[in-house]
Amino acid sequence: MIPVTQPYLPERSRLDKYIDGIYERCWLTNNGPLVQELTQRLEAYLGVENLLLVGNGTLALQIAFRTLGIQRPVGKRSAEAITTPFTYIATASAIKWEGIEPVFADIDANTWCIDPERIREKISSRTRALVPVHVFGNSCDVESINKIARQHRLKVIYDASHAFGVKLGKQSLLSLGDASTLSFHATKLFHSIEGGAIIFKRKRDLKKARKLINFGITGPEQIEALGINAKMTEFQAAMGLSVLDEITQNLNGKERVYKTYENLLKAGYYAASVTFQKQHTDIRENHAYVPVLFNDEDTCLKVKAILHQNGYQARRYFNPSLDTLRILTKRKHKCRVSRDISSRILCLPTYATFEDLHIASIARLIRDLSKTTNSIERQSLSGITKAL
Repeated sequence: MIPVTQPYLPERSRLDKYIDGIYERCWLTNNGPLVQELTQRLEAYLGVENLLLVGNGTLALQIAFRTLGIQRPVGKRSAEAITTPFTYIATASAIKWEGIEPVFADIDANTWCIDPERIREKISSRTRALVPVHVFGNSCDVESINKIARQHRLKVIYDASHAFGVKLGKQSLLSLGDASTLSFHATKLFHSIEGGAIIFKRKRDLKKARKLINFGITGPEQIEALGINAKMTEFQAAMGLSVLDEITQNLNGKERVYKTYENLLKAGYYAASVTFQKQHTDIRENHAYVPVLFNDEDTCLKVKAILHQNGYQARRYFNPSLDTLRILTKRKHKCRVSRDISSRILCLPTYATFEDLHIASIARLIRDLSKTTNSIERQSLSGITKAL
């Protein structure tokens, strides 16, 4: 079975050199030299400041909330954070885990990112933050979100897990908001096996967060805050540095795969009834995912099944829409657009070395099923017309 994605593994000899250094120093964690080097190199590569490496992407969100004081209750009731229902469960569960009530605002039907107008409808006296997601690396409407945040004095924490290396104009998308968080999970475009990062707008927040990720310890016999263990290890940093050394070929491979899918499915012999995500007009994509939208859920499920029968794994990212999960909220949010998109979306297999012949095979399977479905629909419609 060909998986929906495959972790990028750098040359073993490259990784071994970093690991040899770990063995020589016998320094495995607690802000070791490789963690420091990766921090500096990521800041330079991404064009950001105040970057903090942590153990995983979920911890990145939780530490960001704690650092910015989002979790403090409002009177006797919990604070609220407005977020999107069309995202991975970790976004909302991290909010809930910190004692904050997630409030879901619906998404834009074309970009699949949170709709600013729906955000406005959800703001209450308990709202303390906005947690938008750059879905599949596509930029949110950051100008509108920033305007709303200023008007209501809200913090903005972007879940930018998919947006590694993405630029909006000449600016890194990761530099926006009070904080942006990244996931470096093994399946991500850039990874450290497990890991994550927070990019803070203000240096004082970075300094505070550094204390929080190390139990609040600031010296051998000094504890200044209530903290937790969220540190990245030297072995994680070694993998991160190795992957970063080869990031250009990984990016180029992902772009080739995405554009091949796009060219085959949009026009010509393999053209099929699918819709691609509408990208922000001023964005430089990273092509980390290949999500396509079908006309209805039935077609989506049939495509997923036929791909599986032919040895290809596709995933329904993101299904279900999170506003339907009672473990997250008991409110009836009625995010109709998110529910609709989540029922019809499928992420197709992609990784840097994915071969064109497999992409063509997947495009053919989708096209053939689309043709069959459309033919059945036309016959059904013709029968109804004759009966009338």
